[in-house]
Amino acid sequence: MSSLLDICPHAIRPARPSSRQAGFTLLELMVVIVILGMLAAIATPQVMKYLGGAKVDTARLQIQNLSTILDMYRLQTGSYPTTAEGLAVLVEKPASAANWNGPYVKRKESLIDPWGSPFLYRYPGQHAEFDLYSLGESRTEGGRTIANW
Repeated sequence: MSSLLDICPHAIRPARPSSRQAGFTLLELMVVIVILGMLAAIATPQVMKYLGGAKVDTARLQIQNLSTILDMYRLQTGSYPTTAEGLAVLVEKPASAANWNGPYVKRKESLIDPWGSPFLYRYPGQHAEFDLYSLGESRTEGGRTIANW
């Protein structure tokens, strides 16, 4: 009677791969890295375009929300904050507001635009009852302004 080893010699001992099959060659790795680099070069501009558009959309939504909060502030206190008081009155009670029922915004970070600059506020406004805006990525007048008007 023959043993299991005679019938199937590889059943007990696993076969070892030859050194040629053990891994990738340097050339194969370099080809993969070059392909990944080309894909990254093609995809990066598209990703940056979408990221820039997302920041503008986020700023618009923040301005809409802050405008609604400023309207609520006016309903409760009788007037919008002055330019000197600014948006800080939405977080901390000013001395001049008798019926202040805030904070209207939980965190001061909510008053910062997606590019890291504070939203700009002016009352009375030049374009609307109050002007609430961001200078966008350029952070300079005359650039792309995102505003409530």
